[in-house]
Amino acid sequence: MKKNMSKEESEEIEISSEELLLPQDTLLSAGIHIGTRMKTKDVEPFIYRIRPDGLFVLDIQKTNERIRVAAKFLARFEPSKIAAVAARLYARTPVERFCDATRATPIIGRFIPGVLSNPLYPNRIEPSVVIVSDPRADGQAVREASTVGVPVVALCSTDNESRNLDIVIPTNNKGRRALAIVYWLLARQILRERGEIPPDGDMDLSIDDFEVKLTKTEEGEG
Repeated sequence: MKKNMSKEESEEIEISSEELLLPQDTLLSAGIHIGTRMKTKDVEPFIYRIRPDGLFVLDIQKTNERIRVAAKFLARFEPSKIAAVAARLYARTPVERFCDATRATPIIGRFIPGVLSNPLYPNRIEPSVVIVSDPRADGQAVREASTVGVPVVALCSTDNESRNLDIVIPTNNKGRRALAIVYWLLARQILRERGEIPPDGDMDLSIDDFEVKLTKTEEGEG
């Protein structure tokens, strides 16, 4: 549910809304800029400031730029050769909808060792590029992609490292709404880059379609 932002929140990133893929208020209210209380040197260039409560704040302008860069890169690949990975519960629906929109290949839930690297595994796939929702939770996918020489695009929060990653999209990769918005934006931008929708066009799927709907039990697990 969208909340009214404080003056402090609205001033966390000063950037013209025209430059963003979505209005600044929409991005901030979804919390895509909210990191963790930890930071790594790898993600430090994407951090805007630290809040009084100790949470690191990501620069939404850099998130915006990296979504554009990642979309341009991913649009070069055959759709089915893009594998999108989501082990965490909150990332599963966003990844499923992303794959519906872009015709990418989803790998949802537990990543079975050998899916990318074991030529004897019967369900092995051979993607040209892999997208991971969290380099830590999806660490097995990152390692296997590195082993077989497949580039990796990753959604990274302030506590992630960029080892074996080719493109980092700095974002809150744990929040339900944040994940929905980032995957929706990435899907829309890929379709724009492919010329499947106009440069200022939208998809049939909405951001709400990308957001996971959980029961109370699942919310506890998430």
